Amino acid sequence: MDSELSGDVVVVGGGVIGLTTAVVLAERGRRVRLWTRDPVERTTSWVAGALWWPHRIDPVASARAWALRSLDVYEELAARPDVTGVRMVEGVLGEADLDGAIAWAGARVPGLRAATAEEYGGTGVWARLPLIDMSTHLPWLRERFLEAGGSIEVRTVSDLALVEAPVVVNCTGLGARELVPDASVRPVRGQLVVVENPGIRTWLVSADADGRTAYFFPQPGRLLLGGTEDEGEWSREPDPAVAEAIVRRCAALRPEIAGARVLEHRVGLRPVRDSVRLERAPLPDGRVLVHNYGHGGGGVTVAWGCAEEAAGLASP
Repeated sequence: MDSELSGDVVVVGGGVIGLTTAVVLAERGRRVRLWTRDPVERTTSWVAGALWWPHRIDPVASARAWALRSLDVYEELAARPDVTGVRMVEGVLGEADLDGAIAWAGARVPGLRAATAEEYGGTGVWARLPLIDMSTHLPWLRERFLEAGGSIEVRTVSDLALVEAPVVVNCTGLGARELVPDASVRPVRGQLVVVENPGIRTWLVSADADGRTAYFFPQPGRLLLGGTEDEGEWSREPDPAVAEAIVRRCAALRPEIAGARVLEHRVGLRPVRDSVRLERAPLPDGRVLVHNYGHGGGGVTVAWGCAEEAAGLASP
């Protein structure tokens, strides 16, 4: 293999984890090619509600460190929301414990407090957190990567050992189940309903007495409603009955949602693993392989922290 022709690093996977990792590597001076099966508009990341807060991601200590580093970056990016897609938005984490929230975020999220009765009908935590519009953020990441000298190729990888590069970074998410192979990676299906925003400016995450989740996230020109967590479900087709139930649960929290015009239905498969796999391993011929996958529903939350650690592991 001619490393001069193949480049220093190939990042496999073009979702938020792969793109962010590629950006960090390229901006550290590496020659990087990103290989992705799908354009960003068809990745799971495109579907994400994208509130910065941990969700289905372990190990907790590492996830906290990755998340807080990512928070540093998102706070900077929020200065240019129209360009980066990142805004700091207020909202309530329903059924959340204030002490637990403080233990997770500490002093890095100033102003964490118990939600008032006017803000939420039950126990909850008020917070001002990054909310990311992925339809803006992912294309912005792509352009930032290209401006740093990277290149993108739409192609399918069937064997990581056949990727011609001295360093290969595996950011394939759910694809790692077959590619590594790693049977511990499994899908957790999430369905969303996108509606016209009837004037809601704050976000809310809640759970009813049966443990069913409801959330709404105001994004520019629309409101994202969720959600579901269907373990082991591979279907990407929206279920009309599920969509109706999502709208009904959200409307129980904010009645004006009931009459909002539906714009779109979305389905994404979260790449859940018992713990994130972020480690360096040799390929059969001794070349460097870095795994960075299994982020569940927390990919956006930890993207920059994981990217920086993966870039460090990719060093000679």
